[in-house]
Amino acid sequence: MELDLRDYIKIIRKRIWLILIFTLVCTLTTGIVSYFFLRPVYEASTKLIVNKSNERQGLDQVDINSINLNLRLIDTYKEVIKTPRIMDKVVREYPQFDLTAEQLINKITVSSVNNTQVMTLIVQDNSYAKAVDIVNAVSKVFQSEIPSIMKVDNVSLLNEAKMMDKPIPVKPNPKLNIAISFVVSLMLAVGLAFLLDYLDDTIKTEEDVKEVLGLATLSMIAKINEEDLISHKPSVTASRQVGETKHVTINQ
Repeated sequence: MELDLRDYIKIIRKRIWLILIFTLVCTLTTGIVSYFFLRPVYEASTKLIVNKSNERQGLDQVDINSINLNLRLIDTYKEVIKTPRIMDKVVREYPQFDLTAEQLINKITVSSVNNTQVMTLIVQDNSYAKAVDIVNAVSKVFQSEIPSIMKVDNVSLLNEAKMMDKPIPVKPNPKLNIAISFVVSLMLAVGLAFLLDYLDDTIKTEEDVKEVLGLATLSMIAKINEEDLISHKPSVTASRQVGETKHVTINQ
């Protein structure tokens, strides 16, 4: 059976309350969970520059081969940072973090922009102060260890993570969560309405009879509720009035 636009609108109108209630409940639930139950996550970052530390800005001639080598080394450094060689030393030197090397590796994210000599280290944690301390510690340990690992001193700390009075969490984003929940729940509710209509094969109207059987409806038997029968039952007072009227008519 093919449906046109009017049929789709009819199905939606028929189950509009189901769609509205389902969407409202899902959206409210998402908002409550996002605002009151999810713990905020903060992010801190540092930047490292891969370049010869003994080069003097503006005095030494720029060596394009050296720059290309540094760019290629960045991919290697991104993997070296997230190794037990670096993280074990962070654990030993900063026991206050109360984290293992594996946990530190999972917390660290290393990224770089193509054709730049800058690497960004990012740490996320429920405490902004702890995220700042961890990312600064990993950056400093990596900078101190890379000369002995790679036999080259070309990593410098470009900037440290700074403490903020009122840090803004990176997640959760309640407004975004609510918007996504509204759109997704609305789609699911509409889909559920169409599914229920598809599974409902009962005949309810004259149009259904004509569409399914191809026959015209000759008559209909209306459904009468018990309340309707009670409301239409003649009262005792009315019966007496009728009897009195008849009696007066006979006397005349």
